[in-house]
Amino acid sequence: MSIEQRENLDAILRQGAFPPDADVEEQRRQLQEFASAQPLPAEVTVTAAELGGVPTAEVMVEGIEPRHTVLYFHGGVYVMGSAFQSADLASQVARRISAMAISVDYRLAPEDPYPAALDDALAAYEALLDGGTDPSDIVLAGESAGGGLAIATLVNARDHGLPLPSATFVMSPYVDLTLAGASMETKRAADPLLSQEAFRARVTDYTAGHDAAVGLISPLFADLSGLPPLIIQVGTHEVLLDDAIRLAGAAATADVEVILDITPGVPHVFQVYHPILDEAVVALDRAGLLLSAHLARIETAGGRAA
Repeated sequence: MSIEQRENLDAILRQGAFPPDADVEEQRRQLQEFASAQPLPAEVTVTAAELGGVPTAEVMVEGIEPRHTVLYFHGGVYVMGSAFQSADLASQVARRISAMAISVDYRLAPEDPYPAALDDALAAYEALLDGGTDPSDIVLAGESAGGGLAIATLVNARDHGLPLPSATFVMSPYVDLTLAGASMETKRAADPLLSQEAFRARVTDYTAGHDAAVGLISPLFADLSGLPPLIIQVGTHEVLLDDAIRLAGAAATADVEVILDITPGVPHVFQVYHPILDEAVVALDRAGLLLSAHLARIETAGGRAA
């Protein structure tokens, strides 16, 4: 892997790091500017749609005959980002498992705080099932807050008695809104993009008076028993490193099949930089192989029981 690539990326991110004192509208503007500077690959088509009354972006990759569905949740600390801004990363997951991706445009805080995002995610998942998609053909995926939302959606779906998907893939998951992870401090200097202060400024926008330790807000503290296999990827140069490590530990304690994949020297959601970072491509390839194995295992077993 290239040390030069990692160093160049670090320098770029430090120049564009979000100031923690910026308001929501300014952060949204900066994220939109960043996303629009990275055009989608020519072979990726994104179409506006809806699922269970929730707006979505349907992501298709030319030349891929979809056999599965990735239900994808974008990041943005629950206050920014969109289904369309995460379409490229969703497509990177989908192409590796011969799938289409449906990126969920869940409602954002502070206009629509908890549980709006959670309700939208569950509504989209339930509509996918009601539309005839077999749960064994579904993978949940997401990055950052979207990774946390994916885990919370699994817990919520289980508690509502819904059949669960074949597997879940989360990148740099944000699963502890109490911000108690030791890496919030120990990785402060290494993280070129985020800080505990930046997260803290947005926590109350989403929690809106609810306890941040509630399991459906911070799924690190939820009962994870009975969830499908979980693949967690994270970099060592990010303040959310301990969120991923502790999530893996909680899943293992709950007898959930889990793989924790840590890449050294890379930042938060490093997979999004796949055009310029070899580690991102390799990590996505690893996740694709693992997800494909879970999908194939369920197919061989005759599908997941409802």
